[in-house]
Amino acid sequence: MFQRHHPVKHAQPGGLHATAALAATALAIFLLLGAAPVARSTESTAAPGKAGPAGAVIRTAPMKAGGSGVVVQYQLDDAPAGGATVPVVLVFGNISDPDGATVRLSVDGGLSLAPGGETVRRLPAGQAVSWTVELKAPAAGTGYLNVFTTQFGATSATSIPVQVGKAPAAMPASGSLKQGRDGEKILPMKVK
Repeated sequence: MFQRHHPVKHAQPGGLHATAALAATALAIFLLLGAAPVARSTESTAAPGKAGPAGAVIRTAPMKAGGSGVVVQYQLDDAPAGGATVPVVLVFGNISDPDGATVRLSVDGGLSLAPGGETVRRLPAGQAVSWTVELKAPAAGTGYLNVFTTQFGATSATSIPVQVGKAPAAMPASGSLKQGRDGEKILPMKVK
């Protein structure tokens, strides 16, 4: 039978409840101040049904210190076919400059913006904004949608990789791997 050899400390009155209340209050403030822009999207230029696949993951782009401070989130198909139109849903949040923010788009790696697509947009202060951009991908490969956000005079750049077609294998075929004495996998390489 187990016996307790130390006294049981009873929680101080309100200790656990105060911590839970503080956590709930912090979460409410976080949501009210626009730190979750996806839940408060207010504008979209996409036609219904073109916002990406159901259940697709929305990714948040990393932010660097000293940048614009605009939160950029994006959603796109995993590996669309070459020659297809690729819709990319962009969501912008944390727009705190009273004058708003500006976003500018460019593309690299063989991608092109759909004809007539805008490349610059003004983002209103205090609102989360959703923008669906349609890209043309003529062939398989990796291209980039570059998103430049500016607010308070600071600019940030985000490059969103768009993989068209199947991604190339990162490792060579398993036939070229050797097995070491301890069972570890070894990839022999020529030394230059």
